[in-house]
Amino acid sequence: MTNTKKFLAAAAAVVAAGTVGVVAAHAAAPAEAAGAAPKAAVATDPAGGDLNRSTHLSVAAALKAARASLEAAGKEGQKVSVAVVDRNGNTLVTLRGDGAGPQSYVSAEKKAFTAVSWNAPTSVLVGRLSQTPNLKDIPGTLFLPGGAPVQVGGAPVAAVGVAGAPSGDLDEKFARAGVAALGKAAE
Repeated sequence: MTNTKKFLAAAAAVVAAGTVGVVAAHAAAPAEAAGAAPKAAVATDPAGGDLNRSTHLSVAAALKAARASLEAAGKEGQKVSVAVVDRNGNTLVTLRGDGAGPQSYVSAEKKAFTAVSWNAPTSVLVGRLSQTPNLKDIPGTLFLPGGAPVQVGGAPVAAVGVAGAPSGDLDEKFARAGVAALGKAAE
């Protein structure tokens, strides 16, 4: 059976089982499959600036932050949604609290995306709209209080966004509770 047929059979088995997951396959070049040495990799010089390192929040840490935000909101009787995004603005975790409005889910993600994009709380960014009103036209952003960046050494590594409380100040208070739950990782 060829590698392609093996992959297709494995993929079909996953789909047939109704499992949601990731299937990975490695198709070796014919020479490598026969046991020949692989071709040399392209040489890069990490010290020469060819590679960058970045710090990303783990899913476990993102979940911890989201739960802390939901708990803080719950203690005040608020029904909110929480989103945590990574350094690139990709959603890691989104939790919609019991009774949170349908719009809060998307708003929380956009607030988190906005906070990490500018490495600033969204309440601060709202003030910048008076100087540059077209900022609000950038896709995926929402310039309302409720987003707080997670920083390490002053650089953004993630952000927490909260939406659904009756005021942006409350949303942001709960977002900051999520950041605070990360402890020393969030300076």
